[in-house]
Amino acid sequence: MTYAVQESKFNFLHVKGDILGGLTAGVVTLPLALAFGLQSGLGAVSGLYCAILLGAIAILFGGTRTLISTPTGPMTVVAALTISQAISFSGSLELAMGTIIGIFILAGVVQIAFGLLKIGGNIKYIPYPVLSGFMTGIGIILILFEVFPLMGLSAPSTIYGVFTGGAQALRDMNLHALGLGALTLVILYAAPKVSTTIPAALMALLVGTFVALATGFSVPLIGEVAQGLPTLQLESLWHVNVSQPSFIISAAFTLGALGCIDTLLTAVIVDKITETKHQSNRELIGQGMGNVASALFGGLPGAGTTMSSIVNVKAGGRTQLAGVISSLFLLAVLLGLGKYVQYVPIPVLAAILITVGLDIIDYKGLKEVVKVDRAESAILFIVLFLTVFVDLITAVGAGMTLSVFIFMKKMGDIGEEKIVLFPLRSLKIRKPCDLREEFVLPQDYLETVYIKTFTGPIFFGFSHFLIDNVKQLPSVKILIFEMNRVPYLDQSAAHALELVFEYMQKRDIRVLLANINPQPLEMLRAVDLTPRLIPAHHMFDDIFDCVRWLEEEFVSGETPLNPRVI
Repeated sequence: MTYAVQESKFNFLHVKGDILGGLTAGVVTLPLALAFGLQSGLGAVSGLYCAILLGAIAILFGGTRTLISTPTGPMTVVAALTISQAISFSGSLELAMGTIIGIFILAGVVQIAFGLLKIGGNIKYIPYPVLSGFMTGIGIILILFEVFPLMGLSAPSTIYGVFTGGAQALRDMNLHALGLGALTLVILYAAPKVSTTIPAALMALLVGTFVALATGFSVPLIGEVAQGLPTLQLESLWHVNVSQPSFIISAAFTLGALGCIDTLLTAVIVDKITETKHQSNRELIGQGMGNVASALFGGLPGAGTTMSSIVNVKAGGRTQLAGVISSLFLLAVLLGLGKYVQYVPIPVLAAILITVGLDIIDYKGLKEVVKVDRAESAILFIVLFLTVFVDLITAVGAGMTLSVFIFMKKMGDIGEEKIVLFPLRSLKIRKPCDLREEFVLPQDYLETVYIKTFTGPIFFGFSHFLIDNVKQLPSVKILIFEMNRVPYLDQSAAHALELVFEYMQKRDIRVLLANINPQPLEMLRAVDLTPRLIPAHHMFDDIFDCVRWLEEEFVSGETPLNPRVI
């Protein structure tokens, strides 16, 4: 299958499909944007601001033609926690707004920096257990925080509060709200089986709102929503709480990094559907610009959205025009229908977000934990636990660190399993240009010369393993390292060899190198292993040249069994 790199330009051959795709994506985005805005703590309209501004700017300046960007579950979870912490530091939402906007702007700047530094392509190096663990953790957080609104109650600001307040919530629940939320859940899962003409989320929003108004249920509503165009929040930036710089930097980096991951994962999904290839770094720059603009107008940070993007593509969207139309549709809703949004019941939005949280959970990864390596399963659950109960940066950092150590351990074990250490007498001396069948060297000499062949990477722990092997060979006097299967040597591996070489030198064991490739040789020179420990005349093009040198040394009487000073 051939993938075409996406170019940033309109193709008016797809205008009809783009209009239909954009309108459909906008309809799908509307209830989610309202729900995420409300869940964040900034109000429903902040979600619309994000979908309008981020959606338009990211599609125009990003690297994916059909990606629709809006508030997302992962981004909203982290944004909500950030807002809650900022309020706790400042005392109120009004006093914390400067800090919140500053963090959201910095998050966008982080994304722009990642794009300029060309980090976008590195998303593929995040191990699957880490991705699975934190996505599942975010899904769980989203669900837990929406259980309270589903029952008509205010959600706690922390996960700890969710667990400690559960018993009281069951006693205080609003049965009207719970019933309305349950009806919404039924519609969300039943509607797609009946008809796909109207998006399930929009149908649930409309039906739930109508039922609440028609029955007179006493349930909490969104309330008054700001109408008209959003206004710049520059004045708020003068009130950033600079007493918590570590919090501001950490929160901005967390949101920025998560936005990159969330977007690029979605872009990969869109690539598979459209058979195109997005431009990762350009996409991050576009996302960063969009999030900066959203923050300046009081909107949430967001990212590329899987649901809206897929709907856009399946409805015919093929160029950036579809994304622009989606944003214009939401702007029209904000300007024309904003006064009606206030009647939307909060339990209905909570139910919609619960289904989003359920969709985020990686069930495939959870099912595979009993089949895959225990270490990888442990990483998944550690990242999940830290995501839910600590924070995302700690979770991903711990997961990446553990993954690296486990990978190194496995590669080291593989390398150790393939270590071949054998006496020189076992080597076949004959080669095309040498018709000799036997060694010139005597048998007792051959018993003291050993060859070590490498297969696979060399890791730091390898040195102790090889030294233990050599200790079991008390008669060894010369050790030949055949390195033709080592194409690359890093600094850690070089220092692992240094430990081995120094051990040999202290015990008067001569070390010879054969078949060493250019890059490993350069590394040995860079860390001064040669000529400090291995002189140039102890390195050979191949193992047979090494053997011939030993024979010449023996015949001349300058046997390496009586080492000269190096």
